[in-house]
Amino acid sequence: MSVRVRTTEARLDMQMTVAETQRHVAARRDYVIKHVRRHWFIYLLMLPGIVFMVVFRYVPMYGMLVAFKDLNMRIGILASPWVGLDNFKVLFQQEYFYTVIANTILINIYNIAVGFPFVIVLALILNELHAGWYKRAVQTLVYVPHFVSWVVFAAIVGKMLDPEPSGVFNAFVGLFGVAPRHWLTVPEYFRFILVVSGIIKTAGFGTIIYLAALSSVNPSLMESAICDGAHRGHLMWYIYLPRISPTIAVLLILNVANLFSSNFDQVFNLYNPAVWDTGDVLSTYLYRSGLLQGKFEMATALGMVFNVLGLLTVIVTNKLISRMNVMGIF
Repeated sequence: MSVRVRTTEARLDMQMTVAETQRHVAARRDYVIKHVRRHWFIYLLMLPGIVFMVVFRYVPMYGMLVAFKDLNMRIGILASPWVGLDNFKVLFQQEYFYTVIANTILINIYNIAVGFPFVIVLALILNELHAGWYKRAVQTLVYVPHFVSWVVFAAIVGKMLDPEPSGVFNAFVGLFGVAPRHWLTVPEYFRFILVVSGIIKTAGFGTIIYLAALSSVNPSLMESAICDGAHRGHLMWYIYLPRISPTIAVLLILNVANLFSSNFDQVFNLYNPAVWDTGDVLSTYLYRSGLLQGKFEMATALGMVFNVLGLLTVIVTNKLISRMNVMGIF
């Protein structure tokens, strides 16, 4: 008798749990429907971004299968035979693979070490300009390169570094007795050219973000500091920089996230076979090996390796930033 009672009670409890779960799901569904109906315009604005993410970010993940297959274009990706990690083994056995790794990491480290603090200093300098016409003129000169495509900007850089004596840079160094050279074909200087041209091209966009953060600093803090005898250096170090430190942290994480990536447009439009040993990076190597040479399996495996390394770098950097009492990106 007692067994039957306990069994009946267990069934009743299960039925009540199922009914409660169903009511909870129905209430949640009704809440979502009401919320969407109330804020339909916001969701409509989000729709293009969601479609873009699905079509160009999630759907292409299907292509990661190529890294584990011996791709046969006639029968398609799914029907192609599996080869496991063979493509990764071949990739790691190539000596040039490590050259590409070194080039990509070194160029990005140079960009972070030089370009990141340069943008912060430039934003602080622009923030100190008070003459209206002068400030607008300087900001325009700084922002314009960002809106020029790398194809055009690389052509300008190539013209300035023209090997003929008429080239601007060769004419300048010629004043000091330096013979004209085709600087874009010198491996020792190619990374330096990439870093400098990248800073000139992208510094304007970074200063916009920092200037927006600086505009939120309370003026009363600066007035109080000036009354206490603080000069401009004190204001920058003790007021401006601490107030924009969250922005600096987020942008630093985003920059470090690109440690294993590269600007294809910049490198592709500036490099040449003479500087492959020091200037060939992941994106250009993927382009040549994947599209031009048809090694799709190897290119996909290479892309997966660098994406995983990039993700690990973001996680580690975010942890380090969080320990400095600064909010990271997650």
